[in-house]
Amino acid sequence: MSEKNEQGKRAARDRLVQQREREKAHERRRRGLIVGGAVVGVLALAAVVGVIAANTGGKSKTAGPVVAPSGATGKDGLAIQVGADGAPSTLTIWEDFRCPVCAQFENVFRDTIHQLESTGQVKVEYHLATIIDGNLGGSGSLRAANAAACAQGAGKFSAYHDVLYRNQPQETDDTFGDNAKLIELAGKVPGLDTPAFRSCVDDGKHDSWVQKSNTAFRNGGFQGTPTVLLNGEPIFPKKGNEPLTAANLKKWVAEADKGKKPGAATPAPSHS
Repeated sequence: MSEKNEQGKRAARDRLVQQREREKAHERRRRGLIVGGAVVGVLALAAVVGVIAANTGGKSKTAGPVVAPSGATGKDGLAIQVGADGAPSTLTIWEDFRCPVCAQFENVFRDTIHQLESTGQVKVEYHLATIIDGNLGGSGSLRAANAAACAQGAGKFSAYHDVLYRNQPQETDDTFGDNAKLIELAGKVPGLDTPAFRSCVDDGKHDSWVQKSNTAFRNGGFQGTPTVLLNGEPIFPKKGNEPLTAANLKKWVAEADKGKKPGAATPAPSHS
């Protein structure tokens, strides 16, 4: 009887350890990286959603010929640029619309980035990835990225990009896998919800382009999303020993731009 009791105790302890590990993993996934307006944390944390795993996505079937959105730039035309061509510095951002850390990054730094864009100090090159689809299943990363590429075709990528992050569902909720939801959110961007946009979203016009972008992400040796580079140098979650904050981002851009002429002023994105 005592042996059975001991086995029962060991089994109970094992279950408790497993439960604690699950709770720790869940806490790491949900833990915010926003503290006092600064983004902190380490992308190498294996449990943070957005970190590349061995089974990271991109195994979905090719969706036909690659159709890049209008104005796509960068290597192989896989970037969507926001800001003036003549801006002296480039901020490169790799993101996944289902990635909660990407939303935290955007919601903290959105206004600062738009200010730097609109004053011609920096242009931003957005690259879209679908790693959450690969890790958790579903198609929300792909569907949202295609819809954002469709918005680029209408000249409204930046505003729609911001709307998607402001309305991001829970990480495990594949709401963005529903084209109807993506079209509904387009109603928050003046002039975007048109028959052409709806057709582009429903037809998955840019699906293969998104998949190609995700392949470039997986082959690029990046540690996770968001990956943020200023003129090719990583700055998230820190640059050297300095954490990424709004003040530091402005300082780093000013240092990089010193003695250089800013690009043309550009309007900030508008949405309802």
